[in-house]
Amino acid sequence: MRKLLIGVIAGLMLSVPVVRARAGQAPYDPKAAMKSFKALQDAQWKSLIHQQKSQKQSWKGTQMTKAARQQMNHQMEHERRQLREKLRNEMQAWKDRDRMTNGNGH
Repeated sequence: MRKLLIGVIAGLMLSVPVVRARAGQAPYDPKAAMKSFKALQDAQWKSLIHQQKSQKQSWKGTQMTKAARQQMNHQMEHERRQLREKLRNEMQAWKDRDRMTNGNGH
């Protein structure tokens, strides 16, 4: 459910600059688009951190074995690494698309 919500938000955020440019209200501004893209990624990262922090808070007062706690911490670390890699790949794809559309080729 969370991934679906993040996907919908990402789609909306990425489509806003395109819709505005097509409507003739303002020309496409790559710097503004990159800024909104980075803001979206930042929001995704903060959302994951907040969710994990809440999860850790829910452990307080419960009886958990050390092994179970370590396993859950390991899982959360895996999720952070996975999201970080996803965000890096998205940023690289964004930069590659930008290079191709601008014709720089560098």
